[in-house]
Amino acid sequence: MNQETDGNERSEGQEHLLRPHLRQFQPLPVQSPEGKQLVLLRDPLNLVPKPLVMVPEALRVMAQFQGQRTVHEIAEQFSIPLEKVEELVSILDAHALLWGPVFTEKEQELKASIAASGRMPRGAAFMLGEEEAKVREQLEAWLAETEDPELESPPLALVVPHLDYHRGWPLYAAGYKCLEGMSAPDRVVVLGTNHFGIGDGCVATEWSWESPLGDVRVDEALVEAMRSRLGKGFYADQLDHIPEHSVQLHLPWIKHVFGDVPVFGVLVPDPNLPMVEDDGQRTAGTEFISALREALAELGGTTFFIASSDLSHVGPQFGEPAAVDDERKVEVEKHDREMLAKFLEGDAGAFTEAMNWSKNPTRWCSVGNMSALVELIGSENELELLDYRQAVQENGAALVSAAACVVL
Repeated sequence: MNQETDGNERSEGQEHLLRPHLRQFQPLPVQSPEGKQLVLLRDPLNLVPKPLVMVPEALRVMAQFQGQRTVHEIAEQFSIPLEKVEELVSILDAHALLWGPVFTEKEQELKASIAASGRMPRGAAFMLGEEEAKVREQLEAWLAETEDPELESPPLALVVPHLDYHRGWPLYAAGYKCLEGMSAPDRVVVLGTNHFGIGDGCVATEWSWESPLGDVRVDEALVEAMRSRLGKGFYADQLDHIPEHSVQLHLPWIKHVFGDVPVFGVLVPDPNLPMVEDDGQRTAGTEFISALREALAELGGTTFFIASSDLSHVGPQFGEPAAVDDERKVEVEKHDREMLAKFLEGDAGAFTEAMNWSKNPTRWCSVGNMSALVELIGSENELELLDYRQAVQENGAALVSAAACVVL
């Protein structure tokens, strides 16, 4: 089928409307004032501030927008008028939810705006509010409630969650309690997870962050050292850091325990999942780890590592048919502790292979940054489990597990 089929001509530059390819978004259930069930399409980058709301039936059609099939073929599949499909495509395009020139223009505008200021818009770092005194008071209260791990030597790294604070604070506190009284390092490298972003390789950012405890500056020397080794592609998708919470949730804690220390944040993909296209424009995990080792050796000083890691995601909210019950909780914990045991052995290859062999049945989301951490610190160090917990919704719709670990 060519661009003139059924008289539906496309002008130059509009090919993306003929074979629409949908960007990633979050479907959120909402209700109209009349009580009708609708779906809000949330763009993680918020490129077009005006919200887009659809009827749930539209999602079935949109699922076919993968850049392969034409609007005519999709209209025939669902036995709906071609004009309706074209209208849906046009609406999505206007909201920058399709890959194409509208998205590219909006993306470049946002990048230019952030680059001009040098820091990202406010995000998850403000989960506890905007008042510094109150945020510090809460962090101190949580640390005061946490038992001292009585470590024999200063830690080199932490594994801590990116759960929201009200569910995950005992694990955050278990990890950051280990840092009380410790001298601030020259930099902190936070390894996160890319939940909603565009980049499918490792994604770093050259921008600083805002936090309720003051701005958190990026490690500019490390930014440039990595750019010289990996090129601009390493930062091409840094807009992914704006909606991403896995790095930002640790910024107040870092600021509280270490003060004004520079931070370098990287989103690390699961090594068991292949990149969409190996076109040389993305950074694979092995390339990133090798480059970071070289860069840190060149810069010298001390580096503290944080792997921001949640574990299992089960229940209907994550696509499973049955609600989470006591039996399922036990099953998940058994699997989690088996995989944690592999991780704590300090062999990144064995850990990722175990997860690959098991097919990641409970959807661990942070295999990438956990394995990268082990690669970066080396196998001669001791890894210790501090705490393990499960956060379960009362109706059994979801269970998310997480752990706190320390590297000595």
